[in-house]
Amino acid sequence: MRGLGPVLLRFVLGAVFIAHGANKLFGAWAGPAIGAGGLSGTAAFLATLHLEPAFALAVLLGVTEFAGGIFLVLGFLTRWASLALVISMGVAIWRVHWQVGFFMNWNSVPNRGEGMEYGLVLIAALLCMAMTGAGDFSVDGRNAQSAAVRAAGRARLRGKV
Repeated sequence: MRGLGPVLLRFVLGAVFIAHGANKLFGAWAGPAIGAGGLSGTAAFLATLHLEPAFALAVLLGVTEFAGGIFLVLGFLTRWASLALVISMGVAIWRVHWQVGFFMNWNSVPNRGEGMEYGLVLIAALLCMAMTGAGDFSVDGRNAQSAAVRAAGRARLRGKV
């Protein structure tokens, strides 16, 4: 069962980031902070945070979250995708959530944003992925098995086994 833990974590994290990336790139599942504007709405939001060039950063952010989520689900380049998403979430906490405080806006208080609680949980989960790897049933796992099999074959040919 130990190998299945990272698989579950990968799938859930991937789904979260695919949804957020699709929102930023295509305006899917319009969220309250960015709106239904897709890239233009994301760029407008980033401009209010004084992050320039806003449109280029919106593309970078959307692609990082969308592709990073897909990579996590597949277990492909898991460590690199996780680290890219950690940076994305770190910037989100720094520029958006830090000033609100720790807790999320559980009572839906108007004109009050969300705290950094959820972002920190995502960062911790992503760092776990970066440290442990993709686990079973992943492209990375299959590549590692193939590399181990090739190395064992070379060792047998050299008479070391």
